[in-house]
Amino acid sequence: MKKNPRKAVSLLLTIITLFSTILIMTGCGQKNADAPVKEKTPVILNEVAHSIFYAPMYVAIEEGYFAREGIDLELVTGYGADKTMTALLTGEADIGFMGAESTLYTYAEGNTDYAVNFAQLTQRAGNFLVAREPIEDFTWEMLKGKNVLGGRAGGMPEMVFEYILSQNNINKSDLTIDQSIDFGSTAAAFSGGQGDFTLEFEPHATALEEKGDGYVVASLGEASGYVPYTSFSAKKSFMEANPDIISAFTKALQKGMEYCDTHTPAEISKVIKPQFPETDLSTIETIVSRYATQDTWKTDLVFTEDAFLLLENILMDAGELQSPLPYEDLVNTTFAEQVAN
Repeated sequence: MKKNPRKAVSLLLTIITLFSTILIMTGCGQKNADAPVKEKTPVILNEVAHSIFYAPMYVAIEEGYFAREGIDLELVTGYGADKTMTALLTGEADIGFMGAESTLYTYAEGNTDYAVNFAQLTQRAGNFLVAREPIEDFTWEMLKGKNVLGGRAGGMPEMVFEYILSQNNINKSDLTIDQSIDFGSTAAAFSGGQGDFTLEFEPHATALEEKGDGYVVASLGEASGYVPYTSFSAKKSFMEANPDIISAFTKALQKGMEYCDTHTPAEISKVIKPQFPETDLSTIETIVSRYATQDTWKTDLVFTEDAFLLLENILMDAGELQSPLPYEDLVNTTFAEQVAN
């Protein structure tokens, strides 16, 4: 029987195509086996507020440091340390970023699965005293008899303010501190005519200046000195079950700290601009420069015992803590020390 040459050629082409496909698939499989793609671990971070005050953290996000460490970070703003701590304790967040005082409160309340601090970001207060008119030679004595829009009772902004008053021999009874306004709403209230002075974080302090509604007359960060103002914490059970996540998270943060320590305010501002789309770049640079000048950010993330003891003293002076608490329970420096220069 005579063979059809066209059918033979067609069959041969089919066999060659099939064989080539198998080789390609095998090669791809071998390549993937040699260089597996690392899956990122989702981590929910709840921050107390969204502020340029926390620039190193945003640098770590925008420069992709968390992603390189295998973390798929979801950033949520809690709008208050009490809300951030609630999110952490209820499992809505894996890591909380807030004033460390909240971790002492929950421990003192008897929580067995309490929050442990593992990295300190800021070492000075980040808010400023804003007056209605410029005051060239401001002194804290000028607050006597005045109305000041303050912070939540038991929160770091308010306690540091009271600590400064005490350091200047001023009693709380010498002035009126209005604590009735929600966090983040004091600037609007001040613009609306409430108070003689207001305590403001950035960008609200600069925004008041730009509108002509207020003028920064003092930095609480400079007046109070070095204070462990904000830190990262996680529940004890989460840290024990996920040391690799805490380690990777801390590595990424350290890179953000190092970037801020080795780059100019202009460079830092360009990096974090996507985090603040409604704020002009020039305004961001003004704020970053203000924070950099007063040595706001640590160069490492280690939460020292001396800093912890200072925080305890501030809390006890404010009447928010009755007795000292164990540093070794509430602070874990292992991860920060591993990545410190």
